[in-house]
Amino acid sequence: MESGSTRLKKNILSLFTLQAFNYLLPLITLPYLVRIIGPEKFGLINFAQVFITYFIIFTDYGFNLSATKEISIFRDDKSKVSEIYSAILILKLLIMILSLTIFIVLIFTLPMFKDNIYIYISTFGLVVGNVLFPIWLFQGIERMGYITYMNMVLKTISTISIFLLIKKEEDYYLLPLINSISSILIGIISLFIVSRVLRIKLLKISGNELLRHLKEGWHLFISTIAVSIYTITNTFLLGLIAGNIYVGYFTAADKITKALQGILAPVSQAVYPYVIKLFNTNTNGQKSKAFQFLNKYIKIVTFINVLIFLLVLIFSSDIVHLVLGEQYENSILILRILSIVPLILSLNHTFGTLIMIPLNYKKEFARIIVYGSIFNIFLSLWLINVFEAKGTALTIVLTETFVTVFMYYFIRRKGILKRGSFNV
Repeated sequence: MESGSTRLKKNILSLFTLQAFNYLLPLITLPYLVRIIGPEKFGLINFAQVFITYFIIFTDYGFNLSATKEISIFRDDKSKVSEIYSAILILKLLIMILSLTIFIVLIFTLPMFKDNIYIYISTFGLVVGNVLFPIWLFQGIERMGYITYMNMVLKTISTISIFLLIKKEEDYYLLPLINSISSILIGIISLFIVSRVLRIKLLKISGNELLRHLKEGWHLFISTIAVSIYTITNTFLLGLIAGNIYVGYFTAADKITKALQGILAPVSQAVYPYVIKLFNTNTNGQKSKAFQFLNKYIKIVTFINVLIFLLVLIFSSDIVHLVLGEQYENSILILRILSIVPLILSLNHTFGTLIMIPLNYKKEFARIIVYGSIFNIFLSLWLINVFEAKGTALTIVLTETFVTVFMYYFIRRKGILKRGSFNV
């Protein structure tokens, strides 16, 4: 049987392979798309994606953390894993039906959606694909290799389709359709793997059990909703206040930042179930082992993120010209402002997701995120009106700093952090 650390290394390697692949494809498609369809249509498609992301968050309902945690604890008990898997899948499908009803009412009644109704409908496929893809299950049982292979095959097909089908600005409407079909296919294949390869069954689940999972995910759902206010809503407000072209400038720079942030995403994804397992194993010394691991982890990720921050700050102009082209001159300053975000996020991910949630400070975690979202709303409305897309970037940096500082003081007050190290 594999040891925990061996499994962790394998999962990190799988996710790094996927991440490398995820870098290669946007490096090819992003410069092509932003030039072919232009900032305005690029902004429109991203505005539609931001709108659809609200429904993705609604259907996720915090299960990506709560279900991953529970499956990680019971990963060796196949019948229990089947029970959790069935309950979460049923709940996500029910929430998706409710989401679809709300979505249809909104796009057919609000004038702002009517002009581009096809774009919004074709983008909704991302919600269906997200519901069908049980990433929380693969993370919980630490079988990230499946995620890697599926994504690599289907994203290659999706990339080839973009080059074959999108030849001029008028073809922009095909982009959300390609993304949605790819997402739904990944979901369908993953359900097949769960059933036939992992032999995890769909079981009949009682209403009380479904209710228990809803209660378990409630605080994390509130946290996710609050996080979305200061991540997604900023772009949504920018579109409403300043227009699609500023969404185009902002999202183009933001995609570069997200790509940089994603360098360490495989590590953080693989580490979460590993740390959960250490904190929840009733063996002497396992909690100390978790803190020792986190002390090393935070030093490594902080060093790498400081390096990324300095490189982007210095070479932001060259990066924008190379990746986005001359039309996106306005994205240079936005990229400079956003360059510090990966560093701040790595700190609040460690304090919040890797310490507060495993140690059952979910309410306190949710409360800090809600404070951050309220702070963000007022800041965003003010800064977008004054600085447009640059105001959105400033809002994100200040809000993430606000949240990180609050989490830092919380774990310090609880005695978890002393003299710059986690309590061992």
